Amino acid sequence: MAFVVPAEIGHAPYSAPLIEYFASHFAVLHIVAVRDKLFPDLSEDCWLLFAEGFGQSTGEIRFSSMPRFKRMGVPPKTFIRVPMIDWRAWGCRLRPFLMQANARKLYRGVVEDGQTKRFGELANIGIGYVTGANSFFHLRPSEASRLRIPKQLLHPTVRNGRALPKQRLTASTVGVWKENDEPILLLRMPKSGPVPASVARYLDSDAGVVAREAYKCRVRDPWYSVPDVQIPDFFLSYMSGLEANLVRNEAGCTCTNSVHSVRLRQGVDSSNLLDIWESPFIKLSSELEGHPLGGGMLKLEPREAGQIAFPEKTALEQVDTTIVEEALTTLREWRHYAVA
Repeated sequence: MAFVVPAEIGHAPYSAPLIEYFASHFAVLHIVAVRDKLFPDLSEDCWLLFAEGFGQSTGEIRFSSMPRFKRMGVPPKTFIRVPMIDWRAWGCRLRPFLMQANARKLYRGVVEDGQTKRFGELANIGIGYVTGANSFFHLRPSEASRLRIPKQLLHPTVRNGRALPKQRLTASTVGVWKENDEPILLLRMPKSGPVPASVARYLDSDAGVVAREAYKCRVRDPWYSVPDVQIPDFFLSYMSGLEANLVRNEAGCTCTNSVHSVRLRQGVDSSNLLDIWESPFIKLSSELEGHPLGGGMLKLEPREAGQIAFPEKTALEQVDTTIVEEALTTLREWRHYAVA
């Protein structure tokens, strides 16, 4: 059998049972990764899957990668053998096998070092709050002033990853947002207690009548109190272009679910965190633990972000950056993000 399959077969959790099934029911399982789009007019990247010898089983995946598809009567003769045990060790992902063997060996060596931590061991990583009606709950400074909303009920927020500066979000950046009259003030109402008259008028306005009927608002009590509003230590971009952005929250902002909230675990020293984050190895780890999205984007789910490897600084200094950067370039090219 031969199939055209989504390129997600190389990384998506839901592809693992499929690959396990083929390996346990066919003598040969061969997956062909194609970098250039098989169907240029579609946003979906596609790979090929070939299986033969039904009724038998195999302990390996034959894996071929090619820059572009070319007509062939049989599967490629050139492939690497990926033992199923190795595929499982890589989180049931084939994307790591797009890199050279020396890059995989280097990465596994660092990850398996006893001093290396996963990001999830250092911090709690989750999505920000969900309002259910963003345009209602996010006010511009001019609107808040006109509506006479008390300042103590307004909290500056990061609405998306594009708004984040590099490394540090400071009060001066928030000041610029306010000067530009951007909708960055979250109406942060407590669950109980009196509602100021000015806020009550806003809640009963035409916009409020519409907002309270939105699903997320309708199912919570009271509808106007946005839950899970946190003040994280850092923000982490959810979807990124060149690379994921980790930003220290020096301004005390909160964030929507378009940005990850990163709260350090007790006792974790964050003094070197940003320096380590900027290393090529961390960027490579983000590529391997995250996954490509349409348009060349890199997406990091909270679970994936928690798997990013954080070696000790001394271990990073011993890493061969040439190998790491070559692997990094390869993975970015495969998600169609090539650096000029």
